[in-house]
Amino acid sequence: MAEDDCRGSDFLEWIGPDVSACIFRRLDDPADLVRSAAVSRSWLQFVLEKVGMSMCLQIRPEDANLAKAEEEEVSRSRPTAHAESSHGVELKIRERDYRTYSYVDGALVPTTMPSVDCILNCVGASSTDHFPEESIDNTLVPQDRHPWFDVWQDGPDVFVPSYWSSGGQDDPDAPESLTYRLISDMCIIDEIRLRPFEAYIQPGNPIYSSKSVRFRLGRSKLPRGSEPFLNDENLMALADENYVWTYTSPEFPMLQENVLQPFKLPRPVLCGGVVKVELLGAVQKQAADDRYYICICYAQVIGRSLWPIFMLDICDPVGYSVFKYLPGAKDLYGEDAKCHRIAG
Repeated sequence: MAEDDCRGSDFLEWIGPDVSACIFRRLDDPADLVRSAAVSRSWLQFVLEKVGMSMCLQIRPEDANLAKAEEEEVSRSRPTAHAESSHGVELKIRERDYRTYSYVDGALVPTTMPSVDCILNCVGASSTDHFPEESIDNTLVPQDRHPWFDVWQDGPDVFVPSYWSSGGQDDPDAPESLTYRLISDMCIIDEIRLRPFEAYIQPGNPIYSSKSVRFRLGRSKLPRGSEPFLNDENLMALADENYVWTYTSPEFPMLQENVLQPFKLPRPVLCGGVVKVELLGAVQKQAADDRYYICICYAQVIGRSLWPIFMLDICDPVGYSVFKYLPGAKDLYGEDAKCHRIAG
């Protein structure tokens, strides 16, 4: 085609819809799709009709459950056929999904906004050796020991170890897990950090790390605050049927070292407010009973909250949630963020 013929013409019209769709599907970041749709109204229309949210969900499959929940909610309030054509309703749904998810993709782009430790509280552990002395709550404390105060003394009497310990196992491959609630139901997670416990109170100072770790990110089907209080057998709150796990990380090897070890995810991940740390296999036996244990003294989930701009509402007995975008809401990272723990 001569230069004068193609000057001023639309590139997508020039190469045709099939080739254009193939090119768009080569994009490996939803943010690139958003930028392409911003070129012109015709490009936006092409993205909505030919590519749509399906490609974004293929690239970031953890968003799929949020999209399904939104579609479920829309189907209940969809106008009747005589009020508006089905094509018009479908186009509005696509435009709404595109607008909402384009802002989510913008939030996933690296930013100067500070990362924080997003853990709010503990849901529970798969097992605990001695509760509450060795409970999961101890993993929220940076130090591996804390002062024990005698009520009859003015100051601390002694320092006692601070860590979570699994129950003893005869099988070194028996998995354990720690589950945490995050500061909001919409967070972008970059990294998880774990520090194994070095048992300085035992001969040889053994370190009770795991062989490897894996992380599951998702959302709860239960309303916030409805989980039972942490107790020795908090199995009801930990049951997988109470959660939708939208992302599973690769396995990372854990070093048998008394340091805070970072495990960076391959890419930032959208999380619905719950993180499960899976500890895969033990490496250390306790000499006293010849059984395997895993002990963690500190845990961090590093990222940033999207609340109150983005929210998840659970509105269904079976756990469907509605993904809400509230552009007029106040940015979290102001005075309201003072209580959050900045990542060290």
